[in-house]
Amino acid sequence: MQRGDLGAAQTDFEQAIRLQPGAAEYQNALAQVLLQRGDLDGALTRLRVATKLTPDDAQVHLYLGQTLAAKGTLDEGIAEMREAAKLAPRDAEVHRQLARTLSLEAKTDEALVEMKLAADLAPQRADLHDEVGVLLAQKGQFAQAQGEFRKSLAIDPKYQPAMFHLGVAFLTSGDNDDAKQMLTEATQANPQDALGFYYLGNALEAKKDNADAIRAYQHATEIKPDLLLAQKHLGMLLQHSGDPEKAAVAFRKVVELTPSDPDAHNNLGLVLMQLGQGPEATKEFQEALKLRPDDAAFRGNLATMLLQKSDFGAAQDQLQQALKREPDNASLHYDLALALKFQDNLPGAIAEFQRAIQLDPNLADAYYSLGVTLWQKGDFPAAAEQLQHAVEVKPDYAEAYYTLGTVYKQLNKLPQAAQALREAIRLQPSFPGAHTTLAAVLRQQGDTAGADAESRMGEQLAKQKTSLQAAIFATNSGNHLLNVGDIDGAISQLRNAVKLSPNYAVAHYQLAVALSRKGERTEAAQEFQKAAELDPRLKPPTP
Repeated sequence: MQRGDLGAAQTDFEQAIRLQPGAAEYQNALAQVLLQRGDLDGALTRLRVATKLTPDDAQVHLYLGQTLAAKGTLDEGIAEMREAAKLAPRDAEVHRQLARTLSLEAKTDEALVEMKLAADLAPQRADLHDEVGVLLAQKGQFAQAQGEFRKSLAIDPKYQPAMFHLGVAFLTSGDNDDAKQMLTEATQANPQDALGFYYLGNALEAKKDNADAIRAYQHATEIKPDLLLAQKHLGMLLQHSGDPEKAAVAFRKVVELTPSDPDAHNNLGLVLMQLGQGPEATKEFQEALKLRPDDAAFRGNLATMLLQKSDFGAAQDQLQQALKREPDNASLHYDLALALKFQDNLPGAIAEFQRAIQLDPNLADAYYSLGVTLWQKGDFPAAAEQLQHAVEVKPDYAEAYYTLGTVYKQLNKLPQAAQALREAIRLQPSFPGAHTTLAAVLRQQGDTAGADAESRMGEQLAKQKTSLQAAIFATNSGNHLLNVGDIDGAISQLRNAVKLSPNYAVAHYQLAVALSRKGERTEAAQEFQKAAELDPRLKPPTP
């Protein structure tokens, strides 16, 4: 056995038993070999013989109890361990093993009595105080648990399990600073402790230190890729920090680990939608709905994907089904309004925008989209009223100020138009359309110098082939306009994005999507092709 040759040891002990079948020590020794070789049934047979031969041997009863517990026969295992405790009442290890088995049966109170007794019998054992603390924590007695973890560390300041447990106790009690410090020490003491890094990530996330939290979760998942909660937290934080590609990796792992979890499929669908991977996102939303058909949010997400694919009728159907489940969901009414608007059902769209506003008076996009729809109908005063509401609800809404200024210009309310356009420029200085429109307004007002200055600025911005940052800003603005139903405004912003950075693939792709919605298929195909040339991952939406 000492050389690790378990096969030879088994043969020798079996020979010894044949020569001396009544020797309990050989029965016990053979049982230990069989346990090491994974033969629980064989070990049980030998240990039962040993207990009959030496019924007063506490250690043999303990081994038999542990083996029964390993087989899942907890009640019989506990009975054997209790017998061991009667025979050796001063043996701390016997009480410890009994406590552990009682805990497996969720008999926490009884387990705590036994573990405390073990700690009283061996007060200088750090591991026993740590395990008392774990049981106290299971009962929600966190202050007392912390006391036991501190006792453990006082005995052995380098005892890593106590560091870990004390850190988790701090975290559970809301003491995030001490949790961070203790869990950092725990992970330094054991760099392979995946759970330690996971809970350290929890503490950092609670402190809003998302960058370090991401690193902690990444460590946890590198050590233990199937640590589900770490993968979930990692995916969420990466998504919120603007890294959907890495978030998708984490959420794919979550789906792999829990394929029957509808939320896992939904979360993966959301990041795939961010990445422009429409068919894959649609598949995930559909799978989520298959697993939870009554979830209105899942139907809303699928509808959003269908809107992006320009499948407005299917999107309308999904949204109407979702509204049967949640008739007072403002976002669903808003998205239904968009689906109707894109199908040129302006009266229906207007009614849905108004219902969304009624349900959520702070939904700025609903005011904006309603204003654009009324403007397209030629009802300029009503359009201006809704756009004014949009900027009141969202004072940093540059696109709404720009559109409001344009509507005021058409109403010949030039001072109001100039004021709105200047606010749009203040919020978004690189907005060429706002400068150009303001130039026209100032010219009508007789301010030739001001008009020339704004016109030059508009031309300069339009001609610039400068930073990718400006192109991204314009692309985001274009995407927003597209999502709220202002296709012409979206195309204008996206064309500007392409001019600012001709090699920015996403701008070409989103311009293609906007052109498709307007029915300009030939130019859209050219933009899709350009996007794919720049970034092969960007593929046209599946028809």
